[in-house]
Amino acid sequence: MDFDIAVFGDLNIKKLKDLGNPFVEQIVDKYVKLCTPSKVTVITDSDEDIAYLKQRAIDNKEETPLDTAGHTVHFDGYYDQARDKENTKILIPKGEKLSKYMNTADRDDGLEEIMGLLDGIMADREMLISFFCLGPVNSRFSIPSLQLTDSAYVAHSETILYRPGYGEFKNLNGSDNFFHFIHSSGELDENKNSINIDKRRVYMDIEEERVFTVNTQYAGNSVGLKKLALRLAINRANREDWLCEHMLVMGAKPEGKDRITYFTGAFPSACGKTSTAMIPGQLIVGDDIAYIRKADDGKAYAVNVEQGIFGIIENVNPIDDPLIYRTITTPRELIVSNVLVREGVPYWLGMGKSLPADGVNFSGEWSLGKTDSKGNEIIPAHKNARYTVRISELDNCDPKLHDPEGVPVSGIIYGGRDSDINPPILQSLSWTHGVFMGATLESETTAATIGKQGVRKHNPMANLDFLVLNLGTYIENHLNFGKSLEHVPLIFSTNYFLKDGEKFLNDITDKKIWLLWMEGRVHNEFDAIKTPIGFIPLYDDVLSLFSQLFDKPFSSELYVKLFSIRTEKLLGRLDRMEKIFGEELEMPKSFNEELVNQRERLLSTKNEHNKDVISPYDFV
Repeated sequence: MDFDIAVFGDLNIKKLKDLGNPFVEQIVDKYVKLCTPSKVTVITDSDEDIAYLKQRAIDNKEETPLDTAGHTVHFDGYYDQARDKENTKILIPKGEKLSKYMNTADRDDGLEEIMGLLDGIMADREMLISFFCLGPVNSRFSIPSLQLTDSAYVAHSETILYRPGYGEFKNLNGSDNFFHFIHSSGELDENKNSINIDKRRVYMDIEEERVFTVNTQYAGNSVGLKKLALRLAINRANREDWLCEHMLVMGAKPEGKDRITYFTGAFPSACGKTSTAMIPGQLIVGDDIAYIRKADDGKAYAVNVEQGIFGIIENVNPIDDPLIYRTITTPRELIVSNVLVREGVPYWLGMGKSLPADGVNFSGEWSLGKTDSKGNEIIPAHKNARYTVRISELDNCDPKLHDPEGVPVSGIIYGGRDSDINPPILQSLSWTHGVFMGATLESETTAATIGKQGVRKHNPMANLDFLVLNLGTYIENHLNFGKSLEHVPLIFSTNYFLKDGEKFLNDITDKKIWLLWMEGRVHNEFDAIKTPIGFIPLYDDVLSLFSQLFDKPFSSELYVKLFSIRTEKLLGRLDRMEKIFGEELEMPKSFNEELVNQRERLLSTKNEHNKDVISPYDFV
């Protein structure tokens, strides 16, 4: 392949040629000719190349240095602050159908539209070509990934979030077995924000394992290797009989015991996922996306797809999240986005201190009382403001973060945001029942997605937004994966958001209690009470954990409020689930049976006790 030396330069051409991969060269040639950048820079795994990206982001004014060494701030446009579900589409061939919850477009039409949007979009700009590895390098989990972008902020973010992959591409020996991503921020305003938000598009072409994203900077839309690669990997996992999940990976360490028990966990955005992975005294492998495979010993093993965290910064404070707070307020390479900045210092909502009355935020120059074009008051920092940092910078980073074999999974957690139904912790009655628990997960919406907040949404395995195959197929994969294992992980559900009126019944830090109860159940150290919806803790065990871990009382009255079974509300949720899954094609028979059995257990229990809300003591 001959490249234009005036655009590439000798060194960048050499970097591409050294890969010995004609498929990489074809992709690069195609999109350079389409997007017409005036300059192309190829980024390898070298420290020099990675430093170049950060400096370019600063020089381009996509990032601004802050007072703390290594920290920068990035602002997305006022209307580019969350994942754009409406314009995020799966491209499928004519005649094919997916679940109605999945946003699709005709593949031919979508490709024609996106190629039109990309045509000449990088004129007079620099295209950055980067190579990454999803999962640890030199591993059966590894998926090499190629990123083309005109945003140094996007490329810089990816060097923090993902493992370098130039070497992995050399190891491909010319294979086309990799993902690729094409991104452009599009036309920018004076604040370096995308202007043409009405033409914001995120299109996933599963057939060629590629993603296109244009006219957006918000990382959830633009950082291709995150939630966009998640879709591609879910499709690949379906073909290859493993699981790609929207899950944390963490190691639980009970005090006074010499062991680490690994869990994965799926939580919709803003439902406690990152803070669970960051519980003091525990170890973090990852906070967002996991690949899970069966190993020769019959166990499930998981890896963190990423090496960094793109976390919500709201309410990160020294009391509730001391590990994260210390990390993001001390010198290291770190990006914060869409916070308030005054005199080089960032401020965010819920940080535990008063915020200044003026500064710079995602709306530009800001002062208290500022309104937008519709007269809405602009808050000082966005509720979906973020921080980006490497996990290795955290004090509780697990030594197995980059282990190519992964970590053995003993438990799986499904957690939602639910104010009035589920107890704070449940263990499933079986693997099939656990898959049912994950598949019927509901959560109240937050600022992490565009749209109204506080609406109860069905979100199976916290992964509905990212599925590219029918829901029945996805659930059946989970059922079959468990059947294939000789050592099956226990499955739990958590709910940190149960309320009594407007007051939360649990403190934020109480999640450590529920984690260590789960860890004890894995090792048969706690008994449990069997209820129609799963196993719940005994009062004495919870009382003991609160006393040992927090030197904190735990009343029998609170226990009853937390662990009562609310049969009428649970039956109402089953009604919603029956309607949802009744419209799905080819649901697994065992899943439908589980739904029927759950209803029968609840009705029987309600009739037996002749009341809607049943105390946990009634089951003893």
